[in-house]
Amino acid sequence: MNEKDKALLKVKILEEIESLKLNIISLEEMSKPVAPDVAIGRLTRMEAINSKSINDANLRSSKNRLSRLQSALRRMDDPHFGICIECEEPIPVKRLMIIPECLKCVECMEE
Repeated sequence: MNEKDKALLKVKILEEIESLKLNIISLEEMSKPVAPDVAIGRLTRMEAINSKSINDANLRSSKNRLSRLQSALRRMDDPHFGICIECEEPIPVKRLMIIPECLKCVECMEE
């Protein structure tokens, strides 16, 4: 991976990190416990609890992805960054631009 690609990837990672941080704040607000006597608009309490469960899952997923992106950002200066951990071949830059935190090439992921 050349320096230009690495710089573009770093910008992409930083943008995704900021977006995730904002999303996490929003999801934390929506994941607050549902009071027993509260109905939100037309939602019943059960629907509100189901929505909270979905928001909780999205929050966990977002926090996990944030952690992986931060890890990828820290590893960018490592000479092995962008190298598949299975076959040790370079991961295509296009794949890294889509999933910057990936550790494996497409072929190894499919196995």
